[in-house]
Amino acid sequence: MKKILLTGKHGQVGWELQRTLAPLGQVIALDVDDLDLTRVDAIRKAVQTIKPDIIVNPAAHTAVDKAESEPELAMAINGIAPGILAEEAHKLGALLVYYSTEYIFDGRKQGAYVEEDIPNPLSVYGKSKLAGEQAIRAAGCHHLILRTSWVYGTRGKNFLLTMLRLARERNELRVVDDQIGAPTWSRSLAEVTALILSQLYAPGKGSEALAQGSGTYHATSSGSVSWHGFAAEILGMAAVQPMPNLLAIPSVEYPLPAPRPMNSVLANDKLLRTFGLSAGDWRENLRLCLQEKNNL
Repeated sequence: MKKILLTGKHGQVGWELQRTLAPLGQVIALDVDDLDLTRVDAIRKAVQTIKPDIIVNPAAHTAVDKAESEPELAMAINGIAPGILAEEAHKLGALLVYYSTEYIFDGRKQGAYVEEDIPNPLSVYGKSKLAGEQAIRAAGCHHLILRTSWVYGTRGKNFLLTMLRLARERNELRVVDDQIGAPTWSRSLAEVTALILSQLYAPGKGSEALAQGSGTYHATSSGSVSWHGFAAEILGMAAVQPMPNLLAIPSVEYPLPAPRPMNSVLANDKLLRTFGLSAGDWRENLRLCLQEKNNL
């Protein structure tokens, strides 16, 4: 049985990971009350005490706009902490899983981004997540950097839950229609993570499998849509009544502190080619997520 250290256990991805990782080994799940990722000494002590075989790190400073006014905190959690985890993982011969974001790109590319495209983050959040990627690679540990986008689920703060709440409160919703991405269910991201790990640690596999599988992968749902299109699907599938008037607006009419990439679409070919895995179609995943929410 592998020993798995999981951060951010109460986050929307971390909560799902507690369940998907359970069949793979002993999961030691921590959150901010157990491990303060702004304290380097606490990070080192936790890893050295637990001595995990695998570290899965979904914990992050994900408040994109707030990060603009607290860049040091965002960098500490998203940039520096992953590097410290990577250094400790390297000492133990452990694998580190880190979740990155499409925000490391500027969104100006025509077509989906591939793993080899040159990053150019526009926001503090994007810069901090890119710093985390770079620190992990520099540490030299076995690692999986999984870039994802537009994560939603039945828990936490996300676009899905915000739209459902606002639809109950307002007669009209104005949603940006010129930013394109792939909504990704937190459950599917957690399942893909567990399936990758099950392959890398399959019986008979050794350190060469970790070395060969180590790297950066895009892991989003397939397909793409605008925020307005995503909102329309959410309200339609949820059969919201009465249905609010849903207006499509350009980004300039909804200014935010942090600039967003206009194109957030990531190509998932490498994930499929290497592991034979996909995070599924975004519409089908949305249907399953809403079905589960209705049954809660």
